[in-house]
Amino acid sequence: MSHRLEQLASAIDAALRQVLARGLQDPRISGLITITHVRILPDLSEASVGVSVLPDDRTELVVHGLQAAATHLRREVGSLVQTRTIPPLRFRADQQFKRQAALLHDIDRARDDLARRESARTEPPEAGP
Repeated sequence: MSHRLEQLASAIDAALRQVLARGLQDPRISGLITITHVRILPDLSEASVGVSVLPDDRTELVVHGLQAAATHLRREVGSLVQTRTIPPLRFRADQQFKRQAALLHDIDRARDDLARRESARTEPPEAGP
């Protein structure tokens, strides 16, 4: 990605965060919404916006609501970003952080299991009555 596209993506990211922090009227768009990335195609035909949503079961509903509000969000972002055009916004669920959390949870569980096995192996056998 060129330096200009990176700057535009960063500006769109900051503006979207600002607009979402103010809140939207759509009841579908609720919960903890995090913008994970903004990637712009080289021809400026689309800006792909990755979002992570908590609680997890609302992800599909929130992404659908954001996509429905994309034109409004684009207009709001356009008023905050100093550029001629803002590419159309396309929202996508980003599962990266959820996969990382699940992997870290599995690693912790395996570490606890290994520690339990090690402690069981090093304890002396109990004497019978």
